[in-house]
Amino acid sequence: MSFLTLDLNLLRVFDAVMTEQNLTRAAGHLAMTQPAVSNAIKRLRESLGDELLIRTAYGVKPTPRAEALWPSVRSALASLEAAVTPETFDVSKTHATFRMAMADATAAFWLPSLMRSIEREAPGVNVRMMPLTTREPRPMLLRGDIDLAVGFFPGVAAQLSSDTSSPIRHERLYSGKYVCVMRRGHPLAKVELNLDNYCAANHLLVSFSGRAHGLVDEALAQIHRERRILLTVNQFFTAGRVVANSDLITVLPRHLIASTGMTESLLYKDLPFALPAVHLDMLWHERDARSPAHKWLRNHLEEMNTPTLRSATAAGGGVAPKPHIE
Repeated sequence: MSFLTLDLNLLRVFDAVMTEQNLTRAAGHLAMTQPAVSNAIKRLRESLGDELLIRTAYGVKPTPRAEALWPSVRSALASLEAAVTPETFDVSKTHATFRMAMADATAAFWLPSLMRSIEREAPGVNVRMMPLTTREPRPMLLRGDIDLAVGFFPGVAAQLSSDTSSPIRHERLYSGKYVCVMRRGHPLAKVELNLDNYCAANHLLVSFSGRAHGLVDEALAQIHRERRILLTVNQFFTAGRVVANSDLITVLPRHLIASTGMTESLLYKDLPFALPAVHLDMLWHERDARSPAHKWLRNHLEEMNTPTLRSATAAGGGVAPKPHIE
């Protein structure tokens, strides 16, 4: 194969298919028919002497040669796009609609500040919130159901850190800690929270799937202890209401306690065992990586998270400043 005879348009099609991991979606992105995309990939296969993409039940899977080639193709196309695209971007004149997925507490925490900024800086931008009922939002991003996901995705973030071929991009917005939350009049409120009385209490677990097993239960199993999960709910707001009006206790990220709307009725204590930090990550698809409007949204979330989260955690999430009440 001679580079001089290679049709460079084929590389643009290749980039779209690698980004979408699906021929039909790539065709839509390129404003081409699906047969035309298939034919372009066939021609590129013949030029490079490699299958490049293998069909699967879920779309296409790149070969090792395709995975090795894609970063260079993507970088070259990005440089060309930057060279021919006007550099000026005026967010005040932009008209865009973003579909975002977050858990209820994350949305309640993040959206007020974001809405104030959009009203002030980007009156043509709209936001549509989609339900987030999983710790695995990548299928939603791959299908194009959402433009951005923000939340705690430990398994996804770990995989993406080592998978350079994935079309999903991510950025860490915040790292915090888990705490034990209970009502102010709870029997454990005025005593030391130790491993025995923690495990003896009745527990509430926020679980998107309804499965009564989570990060806390894994940590307890490692020290040969267990707890009784009396109730699972799929919303942090519901968790706050239930815990504030019962003797159930729960574990929440400290910065999200205020999002329950029950801060006057709740207090928190440090857990009597170790848990990994809770991370808040932002995920998006490569197809949106170079969009000026999407980049503005990502940059805005990144910039606004530090003072907002610092304010919430400094105030104890709206609960008593001292985690232990004597």
